[in-house]
Amino acid sequence: QVRLVESGGGLVQAGGSLRLSCAASGSTPRFYVMGWHRQAPGKQRELVASINNRGTTNYVDSVKGRFTISRDNAENTGYLQMNNLKPEDTAVYYCNLVVVSTLRSDYWGQGTQVTVSS
Repeated sequence: QVRLVESGGGLVQAGGSLRLSCAASGSTPRFYVMGWHRQAPGKQRELVASINNRGTTNYVDSVKGRFTISRDNAENTGYLQMNNLKPEDTAVYYCNLVVVSTLRSDYWGQGTQVTVSS
C-alpha cells in the first residue's frame, strides 16, 4: 500500500502564493506519475498538473504560467508551487499517484483546502 499525505494549504489573498507538498510512504513504486487534482464545491474534480519520473510535466490551461509541479524522487515527495493565485483556484487539492507498471491510480491523499480571497 502507498500512503499519500498532503500539506501546505491555507487561506491567501488573490495574487498570493502557496506551496503544497505530497509525501508518499509505504510500498512506493519506483516509477509513478504524481498528479495534483482539485475539486471546488459543486464541480467535478479536475487534474491540475502531473509529473513523471523523468520530470515531464503537464498542466491544465487555467494554471499554466502560474503553477509549477515538481518532485524529489529520492524523498518520494511532490510539490505544487502556486503563484498569482485567483479566487477561482479555491478548492480542495488532492495528490494522486499512478503506478506506471500497472496503471493503478487509486492512491489519493486526504486533501488540503486552498482558499483564495478576492
